Amino acid sequence: MTPLNRRHALALGLAAAAGTALPAAAQAPAKTLRIGYQKFNTLNILKGAGQLEAALKPLGWSVTWTEFATGPVLLEALNAGAIDFGHAADTPSVFAQAAGVRAVYLAAEQPYPQGIAILVPQDSPLKTVADLKGRKVAVGRGWNVQYLLVRALEDAGLSFDDIQPAWVNNAADARTAFESGRVDAVGLWDPFLAGAELAGRPRVLRNGEGLSNNRTFYLAATDFVERKGQEGQVLRTIFAELRKTNEWADRHPQQVAEQLAPQLGVPVPVLALATGRRRYTAVPVDAAIVAEQQRIADTFFKLKLIPRAVQVREAVFTRDTYV
Repeated sequence: MTPLNRRHALALGLAAAAGTALPAAAQAPAKTLRIGYQKFNTLNILKGAGQLEAALKPLGWSVTWTEFATGPVLLEALNAGAIDFGHAADTPSVFAQAAGVRAVYLAAEQPYPQGIAILVPQDSPLKTVADLKGRKVAVGRGWNVQYLLVRALEDAGLSFDDIQPAWVNNAADARTAFESGRVDAVGLWDPFLAGAELAGRPRVLRNGEGLSNNRTFYLAATDFVERKGQEGQVLRTIFAELRKTNEWADRHPQQVAEQLAPQLGVPVPVLALATGRRRYTAVPVDAAIVAEQQRIADTFFKLKLIPRAVQVREAVFTRDTYV
């Protein structure tokens, strides 16, 4: 049993032992926290630990978890009122703000530049990003790897207009297009990137280093954080539990891979590669991180890929601090 699983068992045991002493409202949660998550991330690890449910039970809250294939879809659900809290990468968060999604930034994760990359087949004649001119690249609208692609092209003296984007809706479709030879290159993120790297040994034309920090952000529905009830305490509890699981995950990347593999249906070696190149600690959304996000927003507005200019700082929740 891993340390995290032992803590999970202990937490559940303590909750069970305390159950007889809790008031009726705490034993039968009256409110539900709805969390959206994506494969292979901090919320996925928290879900597997099971500790959040035990921590919220005394407050009279239960938890439901919904998995989403991409950040843009998760943020649409947040805007529609289908979930209260979730996480998404930097670019989807900018696209959501530009689209008027009612969500706020609560915290950010550490930079993860190696977790995104532009790939070409091992035997491809394309050797540099500059060679992508006129070529088909599989990518999704509003993805973190779309921003990487834009920055990489600019760094090579090209623009997004110099390639042929082959738009896809999810990582599985992107990888299928790439492996079938229908496109010349693909943009992927972990764990899909790690899976492609181990399966076909493609070449990395460029990852995020020096171009994109590839941060993940924790966001909540604006209506949720503005309520006057227990929502603030619920959010503090989420981040307190995240701190525990994140600290454990940073120290035990191999065990994270082994724990998540059966949940995700992803092989352990794939998750081990992805986990070994990231850090999980959450940090406040400070001025430097806002500036990072603003550059993404300005880039996509200049390219006319978002409908309006946005000020990222306006979407940062400042009334309370959770990390």
